[in-house]
Amino acid sequence: MTSPTTTPEAPAHRAALYDAGFAADPHAAYERMRAEFGPFVPVDLVPGVPATLVIGYSQARRILNDPLRFPADPRVWEQSVPQSCPVRPMMESRPNALRSTGVAHTRYRSANTAAIDAVDQHRLRSLVEEVADATIAEFRAAQGADLLVQYAWPIAFRVLSALLGCPDEIGRRIADGMAKIFEGVDAATGNEILSGAVADLVALRRRRPGDDITSRLLAHAADLDDVEMAHQLVTLYGAGIEPLTNLISNTVLKILIDDQFSGDLHAGGSSVREALDTVLYTDPPLANYCISYPPHPVDVDGFLLPAHQPVVISMAACNNDPALGEQRVASNRAHLSWSTGPHACPARPHAYLIAETAITHLLDALPEMDLATAPGELTWRPGPFHRALAALPVVFPAVSPAAATA
Repeated sequence: MTSPTTTPEAPAHRAALYDAGFAADPHAAYERMRAEFGPFVPVDLVPGVPATLVIGYSQARRILNDPLRFPADPRVWEQSVPQSCPVRPMMESRPNALRSTGVAHTRYRSANTAAIDAVDQHRLRSLVEEVADATIAEFRAAQGADLLVQYAWPIAFRVLSALLGCPDEIGRRIADGMAKIFEGVDAATGNEILSGAVADLVALRRRRPGDDITSRLLAHAADLDDVEMAHQLVTLYGAGIEPLTNLISNTVLKILIDDQFSGDLHAGGSSVREALDTVLYTDPPLANYCISYPPHPVDVDGFLLPAHQPVVISMAACNNDPALGEQRVASNRAHLSWSTGPHACPARPHAYLIAETAITHLLDALPEMDLATAPGELTWRPGPFHRALAALPVVFPAVSPAAATA
């Protein structure tokens, strides 16, 4: 075994993933990390919560495909973390596929996959188009909008709530709790709000099952109890609202500020799907996650990863690893933004469809839309996990009633 050259347990310093400077220019931060530390970087997720950030593509793939040495079970780690820790709700033990291993993971994963796979893609596309039409109609006459708040978020929220059979009132509480958790501000309150809301959704669908993901989970042979059901829904909402909102927003921003890409798109030389893959490769909305907790110290390429300390995969940095060379250009679907291995995202085709349909619909409805501010004036929200705008303001010409209904 190679002698460790770096021991993240006792670094000279740790990179802070939680401050505004990192959020403003994470790629510059990844470059500095790579030059100083190599593929494994000692970081603080929030003050006092150390982790190892993996920024090497090949190292990340090996870790993601090695659940024995890198299980997703945080139960030992969380004993040392207070309940008030702002990142704990995003990382703590839950009886769901994301935070389990072995037989338990297989049981939860099979239930989720079956419930998600039963979604009809044609009906889903029609649903997204219907929601997009209604959402655009709410701001079309204003000649301007914040697409993050007024378009991307309502699309993600309304579509996901429909897929899960969730009434608006419960869905709003779920979204509020999830936003607090992702933001890392008042996360404990967010966790309470979220837990109460998903419990209400489970109770509703036990009484009145329908043709939706929640009802299919309840009917699955895994025989999930109410607590397990609530945690499956937490995962689905966590993966479905914030990351999808930011994928739509970040891709629209890419199209608006990249003249060559925008020109190719309008000329038919490229597609919205290609824009999505470009963003997923270069600037994914869930930038750092796919967390594991090695039960023993693990040596990887001469780097000793401490036991029971989070190992966080930086999809953003790994996708842009210079070691990939020409592979980065040749196939931009080789990215890790959906993860890989046993915990790879089971809703990948659905997320693609929702985002692609929403963006295509927006560009068709408002073809002369422009960013309302200089790109450098946009604000990115701080946080160790997401790549998320605070707002996406746009302007567009007035649309005549005839054109609006055409």
